[in-house]
Amino acid sequence: MSVPAAPLEAPPGQPKKAATAAWIGSALEYYDFFIYGSAAALIFPEIFFDESDPATATLLSLATFGVAYAARPIGALFLGHFGDKLGRKKIMVFTLMLMGLSTFLIGCLPTREQVGTLAPVLLVLCRVLQGISAAGEQASANSMSLEHAPPGRRGFFTSFTLSGTQGGQLLATLVFIPVAALPEDQLLAWGWRIPFWLSFAVAVAGYVIRRTLHETPTFTQQAATEGVPKMPLAVLLREHWADVLRVVAAALVASVSTIFTVWALSYATSDSVGMDRTSMLWVGALANLVALGAIPLWATLSDRIGRRPVFLLGAAGSAVTMFAYLWAISTGSYPLVLVLGIVAFGVVYSAANGVWPSFYGEMFSTRVRLSGMAIGTQIGFAIAGFAVTFAAQIAGPDGDNWSAVALFTAALCVPPVIAALTARETHKVPTERLGERAEQGTTGREKVTA
Repeated sequence: MSVPAAPLEAPPGQPKKAATAAWIGSALEYYDFFIYGSAAALIFPEIFFDESDPATATLLSLATFGVAYAARPIGALFLGHFGDKLGRKKIMVFTLMLMGLSTFLIGCLPTREQVGTLAPVLLVLCRVLQGISAAGEQASANSMSLEHAPPGRRGFFTSFTLSGTQGGQLLATLVFIPVAALPEDQLLAWGWRIPFWLSFAVAVAGYVIRRTLHETPTFTQQAATEGVPKMPLAVLLREHWADVLRVVAAALVASVSTIFTVWALSYATSDSVGMDRTSMLWVGALANLVALGAIPLWATLSDRIGRRPVFLLGAAGSAVTMFAYLWAISTGSYPLVLVLGIVAFGVVYSAANGVWPSFYGEMFSTRVRLSGMAIGTQIGFAIAGFAVTFAAQIAGPDGDNWSAVALFTAALCVPPVIAALTARETHKVPTERLGERAEQGTTGREKVTA
């Protein structure tokens, strides 16, 4: 049996550059993705759907938000396959350009008043392209930063991808605040288009940042020694099927984000509560600002005590804090909503959100890591995306049954808890040995064997 080549060293400064590129690229990409969520909750029911039935229009608009999540598993199959064959860098550049183009086109779409039912059809098509792009974005960025990270700091470096996601959500919210403050006629006529048109600059900036990255040392070594698999999906399902299922279940924790970002915003600004649109956008902005600091702190803690306890805290804690946040909205008390929104989303949810890039990525070997992360997360995220639509139905005809929505969200946090409890702890396993079969020794310490 041949002796594996020694791991290749990353060029000086490349781990920081990879993490920075993951942060900035994800921020720019998810700016595009999240401005759609704000528009779906606040604008699209009036300009793309039948205004004579506001409840149904809102439901259909929120359903288009979920359409992207339905497209993501398809994108994961395609982009995961090529990411494990061609490398992480190529997929990172492709996904950013596709997201920028599809988002820019949304800003150019005619409304229902102009072209009738063709308008929502075109909207859904562009949303599908957004979903395909997002399917490969996080998996490729996570793989890039994890495989470049120095020993003992994979949690911290991979967390930059999710910090970037929160940064993109913050940027999207900040852009929408002045837009939402426009007079109603200007907002619906042209104001809503501005955040989508800005995606052109997003795509250009992201391309400049990512094209200078080096491919990861572990992927380069894999390609040079053993070669890349012809069918990464076949290898993944043969050797890592249990971990794929585990990631699917764990990824349902993203339901907390979609309920907080979209449904809660729609509920708070509905006639039954009547909170100010701009004020609620500020809740999301400040919660994301806090998350920018909390995510790397939780990830650093996971480098010391392990991925599982931090993820479990975030998943189980989010099930509890969502009740508190939605209850606060039902009271109409803005100070209460602000404080509990920051605690629920900015602090508690960030524990799970900050650690999952390393937690999931460490379950797979280099040759199938991008496929495993992409397929596992995107199936889970697809369910999480439609959680918004289900929440709108569960909330009843008046859309005010917040306790049912909170219970529904808490139920979706149960599979992530179970997945984490059954997962291996991998924070001390060397990068080149990740994904090997783990066996429990008689001493109680985890033993890794080939």
